[in-house]
Amino acid sequence: MNKRLSHTLYYYHDPMCSWCWGYRPTAEKLFASLPANIRLEKVLGGLAPDSDVPMPQHLRIALPDAWRRIHAMLGTERNFDFWTDCEPRRSTYPSCRAVIAAGLQNHADEMIRAIQHAYYLRAMNPSDRETLVTLAEELLLDKQRFVQDLKSTETEAELQRQLDFTRRSPTNGFPSLAIEFDGQLVHVIQDYKSHTKTLEHIAMLASEFDTSETS
Repeated sequence: MNKRLSHTLYYYHDPMCSWCWGYRPTAEKLFASLPANIRLEKVLGGLAPDSDVPMPQHLRIALPDAWRRIHAMLGTERNFDFWTDCEPRRSTYPSCRAVIAAGLQNHADEMIRAIQHAYYLRAMNPSDRETLVTLAEELLLDKQRFVQDLKSTETEAELQRQLDFTRRSPTNGFPSLAIEFDGQLVHVIQDYKSHTKTLEHIAMLASEFDTSETS
């Protein structure tokens, strides 16, 4: 019997991405159901670079409308107080760096969830450094180390590495999935409401590749 080959499934996301928050319940089921020979790696895509400029008025109208559409489609909860209580900016790179900095303390996934909850449920702005530091404190991270890592050249280099990897990958916005076969990345379909279709597609792709490699 041939041993099943191992593959990497890449999940491209941004912690402040509306569709990533909407997809989260399905994504969690998918990740929990992956076969043992499929390794998961989450990649930060970076929706919007650093900016201190207040969000333009047309986006302040368009993004809440997008939240409503996603809620109607997927049922994920939203707190619209964000748009009246915060000063929104089109800037997600700070939250991406926070995920990397938290990952240095083995809490990347917890920081992703904390940022999403802050943005979508708690009317807090993850574009602000103060919000990110507050979330790190709530996660009981080493605050001083987190603050240093948030602005370090190493964190910036890792963010740029992930952004570059995303640009070279077969993504279709965020969230996106791709699986690697012998150095080649193949786009994986995703259903926002059901993880089973994605699992079936992964199994089909893996079976085709494994057969070609072992025949």
